[in-house]
Amino acid sequence: MNYKELLEHAHQQIKPYIHRTPILTSSLLNEISGAEIYFKCENFQKMGAFKMRGAANAILNLSEDQRAMGVVTHSSGNFAQAVSLAAQKIGIPAHIVMPENAPQVKKDAVKGYGGKITECFPSIEVRQKTADQIIKKTGAAFLHPSNNLDVILGQGTAAKELLEDHDNFDYILTPVGGGGLVAGSALAANFFSKACKVIGAEPKEVDDAYRSLLSGKIESNESTNTMADGLRTNLGDINFPIIQKYVERLICVEELDILEAMKLIYQRLKIVIEPSSAVPFAAVLRERNFFAGKKVGIILSGGNVDLGKLPF
Repeated sequence: MNYKELLEHAHQQIKPYIHRTPILTSSLLNEISGAEIYFKCENFQKMGAFKMRGAANAILNLSEDQRAMGVVTHSSGNFAQAVSLAAQKIGIPAHIVMPENAPQVKKDAVKGYGGKITECFPSIEVRQKTADQIIKKTGAAFLHPSNNLDVILGQGTAAKELLEDHDNFDYILTPVGGGGLVAGSALAANFFSKACKVIGAEPKEVDDAYRSLLSGKIESNESTNTMADGLRTNLGDINFPIIQKYVERLICVEELDILEAMKLIYQRLKIVIEPSSAVPFAAVLRERNFFAGKKVGIILSGGNVDLGKLPF
């Protein structure tokens, strides 16, 4: 399997459906961190997050017959919105399974993009079972939010663009939830840069990916008590081997680290991001000595936050 060709194909295919998002810098944040940081602003992506890339690529790679039956996914928010909008643009039905406790702002956005929501109990098992029932009833194609190679390749195009716009990165950091973004970014860095390494960052409250790399098998979390609601999911059997092979390391951060990083980005970059997006910058601040003097790309994964419930 030629990942480089697949990434190039994915990028070319999804261009009509995505924004090429801007890259921001801040001399003050460089000073605070000791690193030279380039923020890839996927919070400015269509539907407000990087997941538009993977959703569009996965839908476009379905056959015409499959697309006619529609698609189904389960997601607490961003992938739900991405599949709904991508399906609307391509002209097919989208069935979205969302946990009852998903943010109302994300449910409203899914409806606004034409997604048909089915709410369920907030557990991975129930989400999948509910999606399976919809598949049986409608014949829709299932799109996993992160454990699907077409989704992973689509997500990797954000890092590919970052590497095209700036060269000689030492590291690219992404948040880690389901593992699609970090896996896709690691593939992009491996095939489109000379020496750039990808590092994943996740909250200590949901450090399943960190523990998975240590144990060599996919771990789960006992609790999901983190403000980074987009990172409460687990790795999958498709992205985990990619992460094991191509991701340099994982850094875990505390909730206070996330809060501080989020505030700094709001204050200094003057942009809206969701808590999950702040996790990679929190990792850089937590490990200043490691990143000192390095050229670092950070993928700000999304900006779909309920402004009435900001953590600060």
